[in-house]
Amino acid sequence: MATVCCYLSFEGTCEEAFNFYQSVFGGEFSYLGRYKDMPSADRPIPEALQDKIMHIGLPISKETMLLGCDMSAELGMKPTVGNNISLSVSAANAEEAGKIFKGLAAGGQVTMPLQQTFWAPMFGMLVDKFGISWMVGCE
Repeated sequence: MATVCCYLSFEGTCEEAFNFYQSVFGGEFSYLGRYKDMPSADRPIPEALQDKIMHIGLPISKETMLLGCDMSAELGMKPTVGNNISLSVSAANAEEAGKIFKGLAAGGQVTMPLQQTFWAPMFGMLVDKFGISWMVGCE
């Protein structure tokens, strides 16, 4: 069964924001990865972004996780109000991820095809026909 979490995108303030959310909700970060920790990328990561957050997770409850990252114009992903929040679906397996991705993509726009990544066997992003941003993956 898939779970859905909120994914927040920031322009350089992700770490500050997540330290704040941690002070409110408590708990420990389940993951904190910086751009400099990525395996070689298709394009080089600018020096100014090396220490920014590529991905972070803060468990809120057994079923809920707050997720986030820093975006930037240099990476072609400038956050603005409206595109800075996505729903993140974590499927139980690749088959379920594919079914969910295909369903959500119907009539929408795929922004990253569902594919294998260095962090997940399957991951993709899309905007559904209602303008809602989704990230779909599996572990």
